[in-house]
Amino acid sequence: MKWLTFRPRQCGAHLQTGQLGESHAASFLKKEKGLRVLVRNWRHARDELDLVCLEGYVLVFVEVKTRRGGFSGSGYHAVDRRKKRALQRACKAYMSHLKTPPRHFRFDIVEVILGTSNEVAIHHFENVKLFSKHFHSY
Repeated sequence: MKWLTFRPRQCGAHLQTGQLGESHAASFLKKEKGLRVLVRNWRHARDELDLVCLEGYVLVFVEVKTRRGGFSGSGYHAVDRRKKRALQRACKAYMSHLKTPPRHFRFDIVEVILGTSNEVAIHHFENVKLFSKHFHSY
């Protein structure tokens, strides 16, 4: 008799890098910017929000882009049109689950650059244009 075996999913280096970057970003947003992290890695269907935070009464959706030192290319510019559409879907889905949708929300990008000797550089881009003025959360 042959048994089916379950092999745990391997966590690739890029996934570990992403998780490390998200941890650095969450810590930075809490300590340096005063945001409260509500949720990490919120998923809806195949879309994901890296961080959902609160700054006063403003709901802040955060996309974290992590790069290793020496990588050429901006995390900010890595959020292309396709990724923006996925983020819009995820934001809309998240807000539809809330009892009272927020009156104010924004989208931020945090770029985390991991250096070779444990140094970390963080760039925070606030209120990035993701939502059109006709975007509704309901």
